[in-house]
Formats: sequence, structure tokens, C-alpha cells
Amino acid sequence: MKQDIHEYLAELEDIPGTRIYTASRARKGYWINQFAMSLMKDDNRKRFKADERVYLDAWKLSEEAKQALLARDYNRLLDLGGNVYFLSKLFSTDGLSFAEAVSTMTDMTFPEYRDMMLKGGRSPVGNRSIKGGY
Repeated sequence: MKQDIHEYLAELEDIPGTRIYTASRARKGYWINQFAMSLMKDDNRKRFKADERVYLDAWKLSEEAKQALLARDYNRLLDLGGNVYFLSKLFSTDGLSFAEAVSTMTDMTFPEYRDMMLKGGRSPVGNRSIKGGY
């Protein structure tokens, strides 16, 4: 019997620290990602920096999404359907490199994260499927 794609994708949710960007997440995070893409324009970045809350209130964002954006809680934004490549527009607006921003999604400082990545990345031990016992 052929497995339903949604069931298959749900199985990937048990990988620690991993959020698979599915069509469902894309729909859920549509306005987060639209907001982030708006920051590609200099005028929008200036308006956002002048008063973040006022700028966010102009978007069809949930209060939870607005709070996550204001707090720069990138893991929460990913849970809410944000796409890391769209969110990179926010990183850039804040003057952060991609690697520096992504390091905030870990339990490491940026220097620790950078060093780990330069040494080949995170060990797969303990970072695979929970149900698979990896």
C-alpha cells in the first residue's frame, strides 16, 4: 500500500532540532515569509527599523508571530512556518550574517557554532530519528 505523503512527512518531525519545510508549514507561515521578503526593499527596512511593532501590525500576522519576530525567536518562527531563507532578510536587516543568526537557533555561542561547522558540522549521533533509536 502506498503511504500518504502527509503521513510520510509527519514521520520526519521526530528528528531533534529539525523542521521539515512542508507545504503545510509554507501555508501556515505565508505572512511571516511575505513580511520577511518585504525587507528586500530599503524603504521597508527603514520603516521597520523606525518602529518594528507598527510595521508588523500592517501585516496579517498572528500575535504569536509578531512576538516571535520582535524577539527574534527564529526557532519559534520556523515552527510557525517561517522559512530560514526568507528570514535571512530579517537577519540582514539586523546586520547579522547568516551563520551568526543561525547560531542563535542552537545552544551554542556564535564562535562555538562557527568552530563546530568548520570541523565538519554536528555529529549525527543523537540527531537522527528518535523512534529509530539513533
